[in-house]
Amino acid sequence: MSRTVLVTGGTSGIGRAVAARFAADQAEVFITGRHPDTVEQAAKELGVHGVACDATDPVRVAALADRFPTLDVLVNAAGGLPPSAPGAAVPELAAVLAEWQANLEQNLLSAVLTTTALRARLAAGSSIISIGSIGAERRGGSYGAAKAALAAWNASLSSELGPQGITSNVIAAGYVTGTNFFQGQLADDRHRALVEETHNKRPGTVEDIAETVRFLASLGARHITGQTLHVNGGAFTTR
Repeated sequence: MSRTVLVTGGTSGIGRAVAARFAADQAEVFITGRHPDTVEQAAKELGVHGVACDATDPVRVAALADRFPTLDVLVNAAGGLPPSAPGAAVPELAAVLAEWQANLEQNLLSAVLTTTALRARLAAGSSIISIGSIGAERRGGSYGAAKAALAAWNASLSSELGPQGITSNVIAAGYVTGTNFFQGQLADDRHRALVEETHNKRPGTVEDIAETVRFLASLGARHITGQTLHVNGGAFTTR
């Protein structure tokens, strides 16, 4: 039986690769994004369903949830670095507050709202996978703090949903090419430094993350829950 999969932030980067991977498995895939034209174009190219939805807007998230009588896989891929606000006329503390609020909304609350709205649609055997970041472990600033909070929330969520047979995990991605994360501002020397940090001496790809998502949603991962899996080529190691 075909599974129903929802990927937030599915118009580009990691989210798009995840949607493509599940579509290749003949799943019924839905992607979301903030901009209707971008969502429509990506959905057409991928052969999936597209829904324009700002994952930080409770009203729109509730309307999104109403589309699904049941859901098998939820992938919270919406996130990233918010655009930098012009700071010339903004008081310092107000600018700090705006930066932290934007990162928390985009990288934590988007997942919390979407998951909360859809959790009643998830049956036994379902999976929730949220995209975190190596930035939660080091040099992450407000972005990293939001991703660290995402992992902490996931542990609590897993304990709540585990008795229902629902798994919930975070993939903490390292440096990944093929995304808009650096917004075209990554210098060559910074790219080389990030690659040098890895053990396998290559950057990650969006396909690396998509394959890990697919595994976490598979029968082989039914006893993996409440975890943060680091996919970074060894740039950050755990034990």
